[in-house]
Order: sequence, then structure tokens, then C-alpha cells
Amino acid sequence: MNTPIRRLAVVVFLMFTALLIATTWIQFVQAGDLRERPGNRRTLIDSYSRERGAILVDGDPIARSEATDDELRWIRRYDQASRYAHVTGYYSFTYGAGLGLERARNSVLAGTDDSLFYQRLVDVVAGQKPVGASLELTIDPEVQAAAAEALGDRRGAAVAVDPRTGAILAMVSHPTFDPNALSSHQLTAVDEAYVRLTEDPARPLVNRAIAGDLYPPGSTFKLVVAAAALESGRYEPDSELEGERTYTLPGTSTTLPNFGGAACDPQDRPTLHESVQVSCNTSFAWLAGELGADALREQSEKFGFGQTLQVPMTVTPSSYPDGPDEAQLALTGIGQHDVRETPLQVALISAGIANDGVVMTPYLVDTVRNGDLEVIERTEARPLSRAVSGETAAALTAMMVDVVEKGSGYAAAVPGLSVAGKTGTAEFGTQGAAHAWFTGFAPADDPKIAVAVIVESATDSWIGETGGRIAAPVARAMLEAGADR
Repeated sequence: MNTPIRRLAVVVFLMFTALLIATTWIQFVQAGDLRERPGNRRTLIDSYSRERGAILVDGDPIARSEATDDELRWIRRYDQASRYAHVTGYYSFTYGAGLGLERARNSVLAGTDDSLFYQRLVDVVAGQKPVGASLELTIDPEVQAAAAEALGDRRGAAVAVDPRTGAILAMVSHPTFDPNALSSHQLTAVDEAYVRLTEDPARPLVNRAIAGDLYPPGSTFKLVVAAAALESGRYEPDSELEGERTYTLPGTSTTLPNFGGAACDPQDRPTLHESVQVSCNTSFAWLAGELGADALREQSEKFGFGQTLQVPMTVTPSSYPDGPDEAQLALTGIGQHDVRETPLQVALISAGIANDGVVMTPYLVDTVRNGDLEVIERTEARPLSRAVSGETAAALTAMMVDVVEKGSGYAAAVPGLSVAGKTGTAEFGTQGAAHAWFTGFAPADDPKIAVAVIVESATDSWIGETGGRIAAPVARAMLEAGADR
């Protein structure tokens, strides 16, 4: 064999080897990923030949499959559609499994997940039609309804968790949408609905409770600063802080006032407890500088900052800024500068305080059930972190109770129920616009529900009302609905 033929043979051999490797990689290694891609039409067509599993709240379906007479044998229906839209997501022939649980647990609902292999085998042997598994959620329908109705047509989010387990009791994001418009078999109408939703500047497809553009937490972050102070061993609840009417940011001539220009204490020496109770800006700006950025970042991380959680939808990590200068550090003490949080993270801070200092891992799916509604998977409660000691948690609880009973959180008070809470009003942008926050838990002496509520500023130039006025009533409705669980 001469040299040119030998070289050609080597090239042909290498080409066949590369083709064999590529084919093997696609068919075996990438098969699962390719099959689960939302836009895979072959998978979608196949999925419409069998019943997709339901999504259940308190035993009632909020997403279910209904038989049809057309080419696509099943259609997805959503009951109480707008109330649960960001929990369920949507399932569309055109756009696949989108958002929420429809996307996060798509393979389980479709019945193709590896964990369901033996169930599929049993169905084949028994001659039964394969069906997807159903998801029973942790959502409390009364708390979810209270959150949705109290938030009304305002933009924002409300979330509630059981501090003892991490189970998510409510998850509401406004504006919302109707997933039935995307699950329809009228494909032209589906396209039109999708374009309207994606081009809407209010971004109704974004789940503000766990994702999107994160929010400055405002004064709700003072709970983290107070926790860091107590955990440092340098401060007690009755330790006096610097708390004049204004505070000059270090290295600048800019002054930071208290809300309404009020004094925190007649002698300008409020205690740590009093500073939380009246939400004293100047004392917390000063305290942040005393503690330092590293201590505040570490305390934030103990509450869950920086972690990518799966509930099972992905939760955008909350963040404390790296390397703030002295003036920026002071602003982080009141939840400004570049501190950013999801409402779920804010709820976890309250939940950790409520649970003697232990933050539980949040989750939304209680059980997975097969076609006969037998439990084949159950989520077990597990700790995420110890944020603070039990002693610190008790001190923070006492402060939060006084916020509601004697301070800015009075609108969250429920007759006959001890409520712990913290208000927040978070400025953003350059026009002084502000979002309204409230977070808390109840009953304060035996917590069963922890919540966080944000009501967005109407526009980037609109000066909204405070968290105590418009976010606290939403929280009150949720706490009242879930405190006797």
C-alpha cells in the first residue's frame, strides 16, 4: 500500500471513529437532556399520548390533564389559574414545560423520570396505560388565598413558610397570568397570548417570590445586623448605640436621617432593642460600621444568602456586596446599597429566628404519588443552617414582638394573637422611589408560620407608602390564616 492510500485510510478510519463517538454520546450520554428540553416536539407529541400527573393542593387538583377528541389526546387544565400560576407554571404544545413545577418536575409529571422506571414496568406487565406521577404540595390553600386577595392588583410578592419544617405554605407573585391561555390546543391563540405576556413591561411571567430582579430589603435587613451584633458577644439587647437624628456617612458630607427626621431616643442613645423596635436608621448605620462587612456577610450567609436553593424551582441567591467602602457599609446596615434579597430569603430570616435560630431548607413538594395515588417519594424536613443561637433568637423575637405591639408594625397585629414582625421601606433608583416590606411570624411564642411581603413602588419615580402601612396588612391576613395550623 503506497503512502497516499495509507494516509487516506487513516483519515477515513478517524472519521468513522469520530462519527461512532458522536453517535454514542448523543444516544446515551445526552439522551436524557435532549429528551427533557422544552422545545423537543417529538417528546411533546409523545407526551400528549398519555395522561400527565396532577398537581394537588390539599388533595384538590390545581393542574390536571383532561381527555380530548383531537389529535393531541390530552389538554392541561388549571383550576384557580391565576392564584397558582407561578407555582404550577404551564404546559404548552408550542412552548413545552414552562416555569413553576411543570418545568422543574417535568419528567416526574410526564412519567418519564428514572425514579418511575419500575412503575412503568408494572404498567406494561399489567397492560395499563402509562400515566405521570402527581405532586402533592405543601401549600396551605387558606394562606395562599389570603395572600393573593390581600395583595390585590398591586405588584409584588408574598411567601409563607412553616418555620419548623421549611414547607412553603404560600407563594404568590403579582401581576399573575392564566396558564390555560398557553396550554390551549388553539396554537395561534397560544402564540398571541405568549407574545402578550413576554412583551408586557410588568413581566407577569416572573416569579417575584424567588427570582427576577432582586430587591433591596430596606429595614428588614436590620434583623440580620442585630443578629450579627448579638452573636458577636459585644452587644446585648440593652446595649446603648449611637443614634442621633442624622448620621454623616463616613468619608462624605452626606447625612442619613431617620424616618421623618424623628429622634430614636430622647438622649440619642437608643438600645439595640429600641433601635429594632423603632427601626432607627442612624444607629444601624453606625452599628454596621462597628461590626464590619465581613461579620455582616457571614451572618447573612448563615441565614441562606449566596445559596442556590431548589424548591424545586431554582431560587436566585440573595447577596451581600463585596468590598463596600465605609459609606456603603453604613448603608448596608439599613438594607440599602447593593444588598439584594428574594422575598423567600426574607421569610427564611424570620423563620430562622422563629425556629430557635435554625433555618430549615424550604420545599414545595410534600409527596410524589403514582397513578394509584400511592406515595412513592416524600420530602423530609432538613436543616439548612444554624443562623443564630437560641438565646439570640429569643432576644430578636422579643424585639420583633415590640415592633408590632409598640412600633411601626402595628398594622400586622391580630387580636388575640402574639405577632412578631419587622417593617421595611427600601429605596431604589435615583428618584427616591421605595418598595414596602413586612416580615414576621406567629404565634410569637409557638411559631407555625413565617411570612414576607413586598409591595413594589408603582413606578420608578413614585414615592410609595411605608411597609408598615401597605405590606403589614397583607402579612396580617396571611398570619391570621395560618397561625392555627
